[in-house]
Amino acid sequence: MLTWLDIHTPFPPLEQAMRTPNGLLAAGAELSPARLLSAYRSGIFPWFNAGEPVLWWSPDPRMVLVPGEFKLSRSLAKTLRNTRHEVRFDSNFEQVMRACAAPRQGQSGTWIHEDMIAAYSALHAMGYAHSVEVWQDDKLVGGLYGIAIGRMFYGESMFSAVPNGSKIALARLAGQLHRWQFGMIDCQMNTPHLASLGAREIPRVEFIGKLQELVNCAPIPHWQFDADLL
Repeated sequence: MLTWLDIHTPFPPLEQAMRTPNGLLAAGAELSPARLLSAYRSGIFPWFNAGEPVLWWSPDPRMVLVPGEFKLSRSLAKTLRNTRHEVRFDSNFEQVMRACAAPRQGQSGTWIHEDMIAAYSALHAMGYAHSVEVWQDDKLVGGLYGIAIGRMFYGESMFSAVPNGSKIALARLAGQLHRWQFGMIDCQMNTPHLASLGAREIPRVEFIGKLQELVNCAPIPHWQFDADLL
């Protein structure tokens, strides 16, 4: 039975998450910063369409990318050596979210609606949400955004306006997070694209065990790329 939350209701145990659809745990409550941070610390994330109640998920297994396991193909390595692009952190977080929300081929809508943009922009202002941006000729051509707590990064969405735009962002992010000793990038659900880049599934119980260690590590105070990684 799906648990319905009000503002003060805590999340139920993850073991109560549904198998079909995989990981649906609860509905209701709100997208306040406190609720979102509590969710991420517990291995839970929101995913719902505009006009629906907030739906909270914790799938089993969980797709993760260990930063040091990112698979860098020869073609992508060549693209990264291209000096025409610049990769930045956090120079226009909302623009990245809106680019991720733009219609895509084969999709009729988006789950990144105005309520989500407002909620994650609030987390960005608090220093928890970050964007990775690929700029070319002063134009945003690729990127991703997510949440960082301690030494854990939760990937939310990415986009490409040029070939390999999102791959460039993820490659640079993985390299920097590996240097900062981040343990995992949460990818949430399995996709062939993420698997091709080195992401893999692990049991939820293993994910939660590692998560509880990482979220209690000291955070990174200033998000800037090391010059030798660019």
